Amino acid sequence: MEHAEHPKFLQHHFTDAEQQAESAKLGMWIFLLTEILLFGGLFVFYAIFRSWHPDMFYEAHKVLSVPLGTLNTFVLITSSLTMALSIRAMQLNNRKQTIWYLVATLLLAATFLVVKYFEYHHKFELGQLPGRFYTYEGINAVNPHIFFSVYFTMTGLHGIHVLIGMIVITWVLVRTIKNDFSSEYYTPIEMTGLYWHLVDLIWIFLFPLLYLIG
Repeated sequence: MEHAEHPKFLQHHFTDAEQQAESAKLGMWIFLLTEILLFGGLFVFYAIFRSWHPDMFYEAHKVLSVPLGTLNTFVLITSSLTMALSIRAMQLNNRKQTIWYLVATLLLAATFLVVKYFEYHHKFELGQLPGRFYTYEGINAVNPHIFFSVYFTMTGLHGIHVLIGMIVITWVLVRTIKNDFSSEYYTPIEMTGLYWHLVDLIWIFLFPLLYLIG
């Protein structure tokens, strides 16, 4: 009888909606911690190789497009804002506004990936590639392929996370359109927002470390 009185969104093993939401937040923060450890290892990888080859990193970074990197930084920060606004809109029970903010977040994420595609395409054309695939001769430094190994590893992994974020945002968008959420239950949107803010935060570190050396 007690379970029959539970709201539709409340799983049977939780006492109330608050307990379910807090459990979801705990699980998400643990997951985000593993993501921080993953990228933390890459930042250590970056720091070691940059300390070994400071002049090469400085020379190699000059071929990166600061305007495109800046554009993508602005795009991701704006997408974090629209993601936060989508959560706020659902807290106010404004489903239509939530949908529009989620769509805006998706479009901004797609814009980020399109810009990154053009960056990658340009580097592939010039041969600014990692390891033995490096053929570019325009950098006056020893072993510049190391820099591009770091660049493609870090930005590539980040790009995969952006793509995963778009898939999850699409999922919560579809559920929002189906009216699965309300001011009483919007936990999936909130958890998606936490993940998306981490993706944004990681880029905010990657941008100066790769594009603004020196």
